[in-house]
Amino acid sequence: MRRFLVIDLDRCTGCRNCELACSVRNTSTFNPRRARIQVLRDEERNLIVPVVCLQCEHPLCREACPVGAIVEGPAGVLTVTESCIGCGSCVTACVYGGIVLDPATRRAMKCDLCGGDPACVKACEYGAITLVDADKPGLLARSEASQRAMRAIGITVEDSQ
Repeated sequence: MRRFLVIDLDRCTGCRNCELACSVRNTSTFNPRRARIQVLRDEERNLIVPVVCLQCEHPLCREACPVGAIVEGPAGVLTVTESCIGCGSCVTACVYGGIVLDPATRRAMKCDLCGGDPACVKACEYGAITLVDADKPGLLARSEASQRAMRAIGITVEDSQ
């Protein structure tokens, strides 16, 4: 069954342990800029919003990739780094900010759920990140969490459609 991450903004403290765990797991470096999850912070507005790939059913990033470097894997949508040419079309296509170019390799990177055992979930001491199934309750939780995050950063639901 398809799965994805859900973020509870009320539980997130902005500690960034998820970014560190992700970068270590995926790049063997303690470099939050190389993490597949990014914690956006706006101190003035007291806003903390973790952003991660939503594992869309019809990923715009995959459709935008001119070389087919974004594919459906056993744990969800993932990038094939060796095939990526670093054009950034996928980054532009993703309206949620769930895919970015790795600052070191200049190739696309996005959450692949760590093959089904996400390091960020284990690292989150506050239970703000959960891995859920793509069943009806999971889809509802993802929808509510992503809409809340978009409202928090100033994007109305109508703007995103």
